[in-house]
Amino acid sequence: MRGLSKPKHPLVSLIDYSEIAHESTVTEINTVPEFYAIGFKKNIPGKFRYGQSNFDFDEGVMSFFSPNQVIYYETLREKHELQSSGWLLFIHPDFLWNTNLATEIRNYDFFGYAINEGLFLSVDEEEIMSQVFENIAKEYRSKIDEMSKSIILAQVELLLKYAKRFYKRQFITRDKTNNSILTKTEKLLSDYFSKGLSLKNGLPSVEYIANELHLSPNYLSNLLKQTTGKSTQVHIHEKLIEKAKEKLSGSFLTVNEIAYELGFERPESFSRLFKDKTSISPREFRKKFQN
Repeated sequence: MRGLSKPKHPLVSLIDYSEIAHESTVTEINTVPEFYAIGFKKNIPGKFRYGQSNFDFDEGVMSFFSPNQVIYYETLREKHELQSSGWLLFIHPDFLWNTNLATEIRNYDFFGYAINEGLFLSVDEEEIMSQVFENIAKEYRSKIDEMSKSIILAQVELLLKYAKRFYKRQFITRDKTNNSILTKTEKLLSDYFSKGLSLKNGLPSVEYIANELHLSPNYLSNLLKQTTGKSTQVHIHEKLIEKAKEKLSGSFLTVNEIAYELGFERPESFSRLFKDKTSISPREFRKKFQN
């Protein structure tokens, strides 16, 4: 359908976007690929949906997909004047078998980011990534031998390390957006407890906060870590302890009642968390205000 040649490797495929034959009519593709995919693109006429998020290709440069995730793609009817460019790399998990990357790839959280949380590159960063893809392309197009796999994987590892570095830069350079998300996170947690949602729905989760902010859990936690040094879960725990201290010092509720109001199913879990975070038990904390 796209006029592409067959992959040159049984477990790896590298596509040059400039060689894709884009259709003039709408073409919809809904698929659940069994491989990792890394996209590096410019001026691609179409829309992606990864999970529940839509994404215009022209808005981003790099995106990362995990195996067994639903990907929906739709080409556009409008005539596309700009020349498409970039790469799309597919890697089957079996290609990583018995290598360090098989386990290390799980540490690259951006494979769990939503599609609208793509990596936006500077001009210098684009040049670096382009060179790495060119290196992969040279090896991919060469005759397969006993060194092909290790050389390709070395370049993929380099690609992922650069992506991790550039994402950290992206978190830093988007301070205004990051601070806005931090403010919204704090308000969401405050409202969750003040409106009694904890008593009704239990403890607030990272997934709840991320969904309310229309972000993926991984992206939110990494953004908050870069901004404050603390993950989303730590922010939740800090708000829990703050509300617990308010109730312990300013109400006549028992420790068990406070635990249930905060969303704990078992009071002992509350007491354990409180002591872990403050070094004293809830009852010991309350005694300070009774003397």
